[in-house]
Amino acid sequence: MTKSVKNYDVVVLGAGAAGLFCAIEAGKRGRKVAVIDHAKRLGGKILMSGGGRCNFTNMYASHENFLSQNPHFCKSALSRYTQWDFIGLVSDYGIAYHEKTLGQLFCDDTAKDIVDMLLSECKKAKVEIINRCDFISVDAREIGYEVEVATGTLHCESFVVATGGLSMPKLGASPIGYRIAEQFGLDIVPTKAALVPFTLHDTDKAVLSTLSGVSADASASCNNTSFSENILFTHRGLSGPAVLQISSFWVPGNDVCFDLFPKGDLQAELASAKLNQPDALLSTVLSAHYSKRLVQTLLPYFKIDNKPLKQYNDNALKQVAQAFSQWHIKPNGTEGYRTAEVTLGGVNTDHLSSKTMECKTQAGLYFIGEVMDVTGWLGGYNFQWAWSSGWCAGQVV
Repeated sequence: MTKSVKNYDVVVLGAGAAGLFCAIEAGKRGRKVAVIDHAKRLGGKILMSGGGRCNFTNMYASHENFLSQNPHFCKSALSRYTQWDFIGLVSDYGIAYHEKTLGQLFCDDTAKDIVDMLLSECKKAKVEIINRCDFISVDAREIGYEVEVATGTLHCESFVVATGGLSMPKLGASPIGYRIAEQFGLDIVPTKAALVPFTLHDTDKAVLSTLSGVSADASASCNNTSFSENILFTHRGLSGPAVLQISSFWVPGNDVCFDLFPKGDLQAELASAKLNQPDALLSTVLSAHYSKRLVQTLLPYFKIDNKPLKQYNDNALKQVAQAFSQWHIKPNGTEGYRTAEVTLGGVNTDHLSSKTMECKTQAGLYFIGEVMDVTGWLGGYNFQWAWSSGWCAGQVV
């Protein structure tokens, strides 16, 4: 059977957030655009994000919320297509949304509203979406690119790589974007799982896994960075927003310090309680601030005797407070790409234009979204990077 040959102005590899948004913007300019993706279901990561409600941006998004070897790279794109621009598009479609916490915006109903909006915009811009289509190879021609897919050959002037990172392989994540970058001589900043739960060493896990499902307010600190939010004990280790955030800054072998009393002075609280309730057990007083299960597990874990407060001198109360507010633990590792929300590292931004996302040494080749060495915090920042980088490339491809 003869394979078909089709001509396009732009071919985008990857029908995720960045790829679809780039295609929309290019289509609006009258460019003939095809988006190719191997998945059966479009926008899989969008659909499952935010517990199925899609944390589609953050009201406070700025370049300071991103990690990259070049922390200045993302400034241009984020300032040219802002969170308010995307919020405006969401509002134009009448999609109801709310702020959950810390500027994080979620759909009121379902993440499908965002996917439907993107597909509607693609339709208006006459973007052709070819899903269930396996990518085979791409090669530079004298002008443009020749893209081999399972169904035939696509010729294009501009080729956009929007393949994402390695996180969540069950949704089809693969290193194909990095391989394409290396094919054209671009460096890859070493990758690792980010926004990911910690696993624990056996001795810690044996005790703390009994707390699976228990959460607590905490501040997590590592490598001169801190995040104050929720932590969640799991049967494998530690999760929750504060843990996911600090995981991006953690290096194997590092301790992570948790302050389990982040909004006050536990030592002062205990001293006051000793004065007013001298016969109360330490566990009783602590249970006013923590779940009973947490207290019952952590006191022996921290090697603290449970006695009436009057039996503790000031130094002993100080040690109790320090155990809860300066808990140092060394993770065994992370749960890896299987549960990671994003991939840290990626295509070195030194090779790319911060204004257009085009490769500096290979005309017509673009990289957008998570495949690049730009990684946002938890809370809608990575989606905003997808919209902003996709929009910038879409203006010029």
